[in-house]
Amino acid sequence: METETVEKPRAGLRVGVQKFGTFLSGMIMPNIGAFIAWGLITALFIPDGFLPNEKLALLVSPMITFLLPLLIGYTGGHAIHGLRGGVVGAAATMGVIVGTDIPMFIGAMIMGPLAAWVMKKLDTLWEGRIKPGFEMLVNNFSAGIVAAIMAIFGMLLVGPAVKAFSQGAAAAVDFLVQHGLLPLTSILIEPAKILFLNNAINHGILTPLGTEESLQTGKSLLFMLESNPGPGLGLLLAYTIFGRGMARASAPGAALIQFVGGIHEIYFPYVLMKPVIVLAPILGGMTGVFTLVITGAGLRSPAAPGSILAIYAATASDSYLGVTLSVLFAAIVSFVVAAVILKFAKQSEGDELGEATSKMEAMKGKKSSVASALVTAGAISGPIRSVVFACDAGMGSSAMGASVLRNKIKEAGFGDVKVTNSAIANLSDTYDIVVTHQDLTDRAKPKTQSATHVSVDNFMNSPRYDEIVELVRTSNTAPDDSATSAAPAAAAAPVAAANTEPEATEVQDSEAQGANNVIDSDGVVLEGSATERDGAINEVGQLLLARGAVDADYVAAMHERETSVSTYMGNFLAIPHGTNEAKEHINHSAVAVIRYSQGIDWGGKDVKFVVGIAGLNNEHLKILSSIAKIFTNKEQVAQLEQATSVQEILDLFGKVNTK
Repeated sequence: METETVEKPRAGLRVGVQKFGTFLSGMIMPNIGAFIAWGLITALFIPDGFLPNEKLALLVSPMITFLLPLLIGYTGGHAIHGLRGGVVGAAATMGVIVGTDIPMFIGAMIMGPLAAWVMKKLDTLWEGRIKPGFEMLVNNFSAGIVAAIMAIFGMLLVGPAVKAFSQGAAAAVDFLVQHGLLPLTSILIEPAKILFLNNAINHGILTPLGTEESLQTGKSLLFMLESNPGPGLGLLLAYTIFGRGMARASAPGAALIQFVGGIHEIYFPYVLMKPVIVLAPILGGMTGVFTLVITGAGLRSPAAPGSILAIYAATASDSYLGVTLSVLFAAIVSFVVAAVILKFAKQSEGDELGEATSKMEAMKGKKSSVASALVTAGAISGPIRSVVFACDAGMGSSAMGASVLRNKIKEAGFGDVKVTNSAIANLSDTYDIVVTHQDLTDRAKPKTQSATHVSVDNFMNSPRYDEIVELVRTSNTAPDDSATSAAPAAAAAPVAAANTEPEATEVQDSEAQGANNVIDSDGVVLEGSATERDGAINEVGQLLLARGAVDADYVAAMHERETSVSTYMGNFLAIPHGTNEAKEHINHSAVAVIRYSQGIDWGGKDVKFVVGIAGLNNEHLKILSSIAKIFTNKEQVAQLEQATSVQEILDLFGKVNTK
């Protein structure tokens, strides 16, 4: 069975809200540990805590007033403009902190990214125009001036505006509570979770309001409006008993991941299989909220992820019964509603879990590691023997990806799994798994229809590589992976080898090659002069031209290749190379390396190392294997950044001899 590829999400309001919510989540989630620390200190040492301690309780107010907003502001600024943006964002956040008397989480989520964005724009204005020797002076003073201005702006304008908004939102919540309408929020929240719009609601509104309420009363039920695992648990238990096919088989595992692991998105495909069943988590969620209102229970701090363990860790000392009943009743109601729908609703052949997972990932805009792994694990029958990483030319991206993936599979103890690379044009339907860039998967599918297809967007450290390793582990250690099943696979191996074109050669096979000096001192530049992607491609292309490895048409093909799929590999590395059709413009194999210490913009990614490739007969693959190993090792990347001579870089790339 083939794993469907996620299509790029359509532009629109939903996608915009998703991106906005993801950005908000990106400021909150990395700092959840600090939220938990504050919650634990509050639970233990305040006068009503488990271990009252007047001195230690002094930590509570400064942590929520200063530490948490500053962390959020720094994280948001760092996401926009790196370390420089983080520092300016944190300084600007102090303005909204001092300008109000409430926890400034929303203010921090505004000022951190805003100040960093202003700093980034200003840095762009004078980039390349500062005289040598004055860089530090200009950079430090410009950051200080921007931080000071933005802090004043936050104090005088943003802080009061956010306080007014928070008071209005709190009044709205109080109105809902006083009139018994708070459970109705589940009508919005539960469908929003399925559409991945929940981050904007949860981290943009509920977490700030809940934290402020918790500071005043010691707890807040707002923290559980979205994170309650009960509705999802009930739905998955219903599928376990009343579902069918893959949905029924996978539901128990999904329930464990959702309830204990706290990954709620794993139940979203089960809703999308039968959209009417969304009534189950809605009614379950309403029941859970109603229970919290009746019992007066709540959490001290946010619970993330939404695991039952995280829920109990954040539960207020007087709320364990109410929280338990909230989760239990939500699960029961969700189970009953889902069971009725599954039992009596019309079953159609289209109710496929894989199809629903693809729909969910299309809405999310990227792969879901847990949901995809759960579905894919049942899609391959028998052990995995061959994996191919395919790209347009079979020269650079695929070789790098194959090298990284091969090392991961070997480290997992499955050295007998053959990992190769190939041009898409040379693929044959002889592989168990085909790995491609997400923009190339549709081209690879027709040639390898019986394979499982995996799409990646980062060649060096894609999280999908770990999924493939886990899939190999699951498939190759199954009961049917015995000597009897190994024999047919061994017999099939020569067939696969016979159908494999020269480009689909393992990197190890090329290690005997290198006599042609694929890389030498003339092909390494310690500091490039280009300031953007196209200039860097020209610069590295000129190195290949100077060595006589290619002609001018090949350099043009390098630009053409970049317009179809980016050659950004991850970890500050790009490896521009020509298209498959441009191989006729290669005279001999060569690799050129240019370092850009300050980094250049590569289609929105920061690149410090550009490696130009021209390869014939796989003579360049040994170098690519070395590069792959280097750029998955932080220490070696740091050595490259600090190298002061060409020879140091050559030594790191496999101690290849210079001319």
